[in-house]
Amino acid sequence: MTDLLDQMGFASGLSRPEQAALVIGRMAEESPRGARLGTKTELQERCEVSKGTFNEALQILQARGLITLRPGPGGGVFAAEPTPFVRLGNSILALDTADADISRAVRLRDALDPLIVEDALDHSAAADVARMRRSLDEMHEAIEAHDPTAFVRANWDLHSAIARVSPDTVTRTLYLNLLEFIETHTLSVKSSADASLPEYIAERYQLHVDLVDALEARDREAAMRLIHQHSTTAR
Repeated sequence: MTDLLDQMGFASGLSRPEQAALVIGRMAEESPRGARLGTKTELQERCEVSKGTFNEALQILQARGLITLRPGPGGGVFAAEPTPFVRLGNSILALDTADADISRAVRLRDALDPLIVEDALDHSAAADVARMRRSLDEMHEAIEAHDPTAFVRANWDLHSAIARVSPDTVTRTLYLNLLEFIETHTLSVKSSADASLPEYIAERYQLHVDLVDALEARDREAAMRLIHQHSTTAR
């Protein structure tokens, strides 16, 4: 039997897990949210890949917020109902590299966020906070202009401003390089038709305002709570 993934023309340029993820991802995107796509065994057989390869594909899809896994009778692989931020990422970012690479870079950046915020609490000066507030102003202007492209880029700029406060060369450099990787591999940003997206962007803006306020006030408890909320609600 000819390999299904080769039949669909996905063999070139993608790894086997990425090819399988593309097949199942398309099924999820074309199905109603929450729909059962099948058992893991059924879908693995459909993709004609090994168990290890299929599990890697599932990890890619979970990182993208496209599927959920449920154990037990009646369980299996289901089309996820993504949060507005996942829809933002899936709909507005056109990338020139594998989505899995970007997802991993975002996860690493999120993991470093608490360290960056701790350093900003200890070392930010008035000029640093002023620089952060300029990015907040740009985010607000983007909201007023209904421009998700400008909002995302101003958001990145704010995170960069916070990171540059850190005296830790290794952490600062790694964080900024991750930001650069994410930004430089974004080819375009397109508006989304999702009606809930403007409200969600406004909520994200307010979270960042509160974070900068906490940094300026040296309110460690609030700052750490907010950066945790930033990571856990971003997907």
